[in-house]
Amino acid sequence: MRKTIIMVLLSGFVLAGCDTIGESAGLGAAIGAGVAGATGGDMVTGALIGGAVGAGCHATNTC
Repeated sequence: MRKTIIMVLLSGFVLAGCDTIGESAGLGAAIGAGVAGATGGDMVTGALIGGAVGAGCHATNTC
């Protein structure tokens, strides 16, 4: 659990530095797949969710 929390916090810092929606979606997908792989989840699902969250974060200026 601790590993997951650290990975999510670090991913927030990474997504904050993105300039375009494509960068945010791409990094979100990579981070989502990485977190899913590290926690034993499905990496494809993690990438899809991470990409959507990254794009949504950029579109709403919340990151």
